[in-house]
Amino acid sequence: MTALKHSRQRDLIRDLLEGRTDHPTADMVFESAKQVYPNISLGTVYRNLSLLAELGEIRKLSGLGDADRFDPRTDWHCHFVCTCCGKILDMEPAEASGRFLAEASESFSMGEIRSYEATFHGLCRDCLPV
Repeated sequence: MTALKHSRQRDLIRDLLEGRTDHPTADMVFESAKQVYPNISLGTVYRNLSLLAELGEIRKLSGLGDADRFDPRTDWHCHFVCTCCGKILDMEPAEASGRFLAEASESFSMGEIRSYEATFHGLCRDCLPV
């Protein structure tokens, strides 16, 4: 495999995602990137987000809303999606998750389960009725 050429734009995109917990879309990252590089294109942002996800430096979250979202956290964790406002929140893994994976692995005879993703849906704290 050839070495990956250094890119200031890719570094910026990685830095813009660092520490974010709002799981931004590519458009949201693009708007932030334009503050630093006014001439950056949306295509450049999309390509670099896809590359960072392919390299395992970020996670691409598909199917949790209208657009793909991006998560700087690559460690195993679940997500919660608010069915009212669409907010996506990180959920820390619980001890029960390990038991769930172990039980699923024991009962699955057609291969080997190595990981899983879980998404919970409901109302976030801000959308709960008072």
